[in-house]
Amino acid sequence: MLDNIRMAFASLWAGKMRALLTMLGIIIGIGSVIAIVTVGDSLSGSLTDSLQSFGVNNITVSLQQKTESDSGGVRMFAMTQPSEEDRITDAMLEEYTDVYGDSIQSVALESSLGMGTVGSGEDTASVQVTGVNGDYADANGLELLCGRFIKDSDGERQLAVVSDLVCETLFGRADASVLGQSFQVTVGQKLLTFYVAGVYEYDDSGYFSMTGEDPVTGMYIPLAAAQKLGETGEGYQDFTVVAAAGTDTAAFLEETEAFFSSFYTRNESWTVTATSMESLIEEMTGMLDTVKLAISAIAAISLLVGGIGVMNIMLVSITERTREIGTRKALGARRSDIRLQFITEAVVICLVGGALGVALGVALGSAGASLLGYAAKPSLSAILVAVGFSMAIGVFFGYYPANKAAKLDPIDALRYE
Repeated sequence: MLDNIRMAFASLWAGKMRALLTMLGIIIGIGSVIAIVTVGDSLSGSLTDSLQSFGVNNITVSLQQKTESDSGGVRMFAMTQPSEEDRITDAMLEEYTDVYGDSIQSVALESSLGMGTVGSGEDTASVQVTGVNGDYADANGLELLCGRFIKDSDGERQLAVVSDLVCETLFGRADASVLGQSFQVTVGQKLLTFYVAGVYEYDDSGYFSMTGEDPVTGMYIPLAAAQKLGETGEGYQDFTVVAAAGTDTAAFLEETEAFFSSFYTRNESWTVTATSMESLIEEMTGMLDTVKLAISAIAAISLLVGGIGVMNIMLVSITERTREIGTRKALGARRSDIRLQFITEAVVICLVGGALGVALGVALGSAGASLLGYAAKPSLSAILVAVGFSMAIGVFFGYYPANKAAKLDPIDALRYE
């Protein structure tokens, strides 16, 4: 076997350019697959980490318009907003916490007031003004730098928790000295005055972040104040539940959805659905895996082309080395020896091409992930599969030429010119 491997490398070295052109299909095919898998895994990993930062134990409960089947044959043609009577009420939430209190860590409520602008002239910042309750910070992982977060007891007070970026814009600093300071925010046609109750650290991977020099950060005010200023009335379109430690999130999600859906059995237009970060991550990962598989299958077509190239070059090699084969047979070489020699040569060609393809794929995948702004995560399993596939291609496409060489008649082979 070692002699066959040495002979294979000697043959490759003797025709370096021809060998490289033969390997080209293998290199491109494996390189493409590895690059696609690397970029896909990097994207999937980064998005998963980003979603997990919102909390894998978070369950989002929201109103959803009923479909034709849900509404007993009543066709819902256009999306509408739920009325105050359709919303999830405080009474429902109280009953929910009474029944499932042991499984609940916190319940985050919110009511959006809209986009706003703080500051004046060139020193302005964009904010998303949202009314929240005291559990909102726990559910969304807000890190306070100073001050306190909104409390349920704040009622309709004009208090606000803003980001350090907003404080830098308004006051030129983001420390305890800004607490209690007043500022104005323009929301639509309204000019509102608030007082700083707390300052949180802006996270550029957060929900409200946007690319550019002027990111949109969240501004949080008491829930009752937002409902009064926005004239939205009572009730909620959605809220977030943080499951307690040790709770089976998947099972609790189903129980939560069933509990709130029971209040909407007679509602012809609306029902309640529950989703979790865990389920969203699984769904997103599944979609990315499907896309990776589809693109990799297309890229793998070049592997078939590369394998045909290997078969072609091996057939040419047999023609060129017919006298050598005849000599070896005349000296006592068996058919299996000749067959093994040429299969080994085909496998070596594919392995070398596979190794170069892996190196090219990792380099391209890492470069692609870096350009997209994600950490490169080369897949070891994909690399091992690529190497194994290279060997399989060598055996599969090398067997026919090797078998043809093994069946040559030694006398005819020695007479071949």
